[in-house]
Amino acid sequence: MRSILMISSVKLDEMHSANNDTNLLIDALESIGYMVSHAHCMSEAKVSIQAADVIILDMTLDETKQWVHSLMKTRKTPMLWWCSAQSSERSKSFCDSDLQLDGMLTPGMNEQELHWALFLASKQCFERQQWATELKLLKVKLEERKWVEHAKGILCKVKNVSEAEAYNMLRKQAMNERKRLIDVASSVVNVYRMLEES
Repeated sequence: MRSILMISSVKLDEMHSANNDTNLLIDALESIGYMVSHAHCMSEAKVSIQAADVIILDMTLDETKQWVHSLMKTRKTPMLWWCSAQSSERSKSFCDSDLQLDGMLTPGMNEQELHWALFLASKQCFERQQWATELKLLKVKLEERKWVEHAKGILCKVKNVSEAEAYNMLRKQAMNERKRLIDVASSVVNVYRMLEES
């Protein structure tokens, strides 16, 4: 992890002309071996994000939320908020708890603190992606379970069998046709709905 994309609401030339906390952060990151590139608008960011290992957002939390939402669609990358004196002051009224950031950097952090903040942000981002994948799989399994339960209910009613027998019928049919259980269950439900409608 060596490439950092700094996204700021201030243009790069304006940032260099001002003597502020952001310049100090960039200097500190570069002094410990990170390559820092800069983006000011979404089109620049979407090009630069492909090479970035980490994104640091130098803006208010309101602006940060909009950027995070857009950037996550382009690439899942660790994102940290640069809590400078200016961005902190302008973010006082922010109270949205649905902000997906992986960490925060503050003025006065030494080299080791910066390094560990970036490392932990990467770990947090990876874990968040794993949770999202697991949640997606659980939702799929739950949806499949609903279809199987519905098909079992139909078979119990139509064939006058127990739930265990209905499940065994579905499982046997799936094995015979070399299909997934969900495919057989959804076929049973769809055929039953068609027959009920006609």
